Amino acid sequence: MSAEKELARAAWLNEADTKAVMEALGAKGGTARFVGGSVRNALTGEPVSDIDIATTETPEGAKALLEAKGIKVVPTGIDHGTVTAVTPTRHFEITTLRVDVATDGRRADVAFTGDWLEDAKRRDFTMNALYCDADGAVHDPLGGREDLTARVVRFIGDPHERIREDYLRILRFFRFHAFYGKGEPDAAGLRACAEEREGLRQLSGERVRDELLKIASADEAGAAFRHMAAAGILAVVLPEASRLDRFEKLVEIESQQLFVPADPILRLGAMLDLDEAGVAALAQRLKLSNKDRDRLAAMLTDKTKIVCYLSMREVRRALYLMGRQLFKDRVSLGWADDRRGHNAFQWRAMLAMADSWEKPELPLTGEMIKAAGVPEGPEIGRVRREVEEWWVDSDFIDDEFSIIERLKAVVQATVY
Repeated sequence: MSAEKELARAAWLNEADTKAVMEALGAKGGTARFVGGSVRNALTGEPVSDIDIATTETPEGAKALLEAKGIKVVPTGIDHGTVTAVTPTRHFEITTLRVDVATDGRRADVAFTGDWLEDAKRRDFTMNALYCDADGAVHDPLGGREDLTARVVRFIGDPHERIREDYLRILRFFRFHAFYGKGEPDAAGLRACAEEREGLRQLSGERVRDELLKIASADEAGAAFRHMAAAGILAVVLPEASRLDRFEKLVEIESQQLFVPADPILRLGAMLDLDEAGVAALAQRLKLSNKDRDRLAAMLTDKTKIVCYLSMREVRRALYLMGRQLFKDRVSLGWADDRRGHNAFQWRAMLAMADSWEKPELPLTGEMIKAAGVPEGPEIGRVRREVEEWWVDSDFIDDEFSIIERLKAVVQATVY
C-alpha cells in the first residue's frame, strides 16, 4: 500500500456512516478531511472514538449537503463553524476551515477560510494538525507526523501565542504528554506553560475539572502531575494536592497490579488530605457533581479502621456498614498508603471480596416487631436498629429462632 494512503484500511474510515458523511460533504466539489484525534490515534494504533472532520464548506453549506442525503444535523456551534452529523452509529463533528480573528484566553472569534495551512496553524499541537482524506491519504502540513513518531508533544509555532489563545492548552499539554508523550516534556512548551500559568485563573471550574480528571486517568499521570507541580501549575489549579506520593502509588496499583480502568475521582481523592469543608470548597470551585463531592468527602473523612490484616468477618462487617463503594475507596487508599509491598496480596483480596460480596438482609419485619409488643411509631425503628447491631456483630446469623430471641430480649429490656 502506498504511504500516501496508509489509513485506507482503517475500520472506522470504512464504516458505512463515515463514508456517507464524507460523500455528502464532497457532493458539490468541496473538500472534507478527517482531522485531529482520529488520524493521530489511527497512526499510533490507539483506539478511535471521536471522528472530527474539517471541510471547506461553510457551516450552512455542510448542513444543507448532509440533510440532502438524509443525515440529521445539529447546529452545535454554528457561529464557530461547527455542526454535528448524527448517524445511527456515530456522531461526527464537522468544522469549516477557520482562522482566529481575536482571542481572549478562553474563546476565539473566527473567520472561515479555504486555506488548509491556515487552519492547521490555529490548532494547538503539531500531532493534532494531521489530516486524512476519505481514501486514507494523510496530510501533514506542520511536521506533526515526525513529532508523533518521536512521541513529542510540541506546540504549533510560538508556545506563548498558542497558550494565550486559550489557557486551557496548558493543561492539554500535560494531558497529551501523559497519553502520547515519551521521556521529558518538550522544553520550550514546558517553559511557556510555567510562564503563562496565571492565565489558568481565567478559566471556568468545569473546563479545569475536565482536564484534571483526564490527566489523572493516564497511566503516566504520576509523572504529569509532578511536572505540573514543579512548573508551579498545580499550585494554581489544584493547590490542595498535597499527597502526590499516594496518588502515584494508586496509579501504579490500578495500572500495573489490578489492571483495571482508571478511576479519576478515586485518583483525585488520593491526592488530597482534606476535611469535609475542604472537600466542599474544592467541589464548588471545580463544579464537581454532588455524587462526586460526597464520594470524595466520604473516602477522605471516614473513620472506619481499614488495615490489610482485617479478618473476613471484619471485612463483611465493614462492607455492610460502609457500603461497597466507600469500602473499596478506603481499601484502595490504604493500599496506596502502604509502603510494604508484601501486603499487596491482602489488599487485593479485600477488593476482590468486596466485588463478590452480596449484602445480606436482616430477616426482621415491622410486623414481627409489632407482634413482639412494640407499639406503632418510632420505637419500631429503634428496636430494629438494636437487633440489627447484634445481628451484624454476630456475623449476619441466619438462624431465625436466634433473631426472634434477640428481639424478645430487646423488647423485654424496654418498658412501654
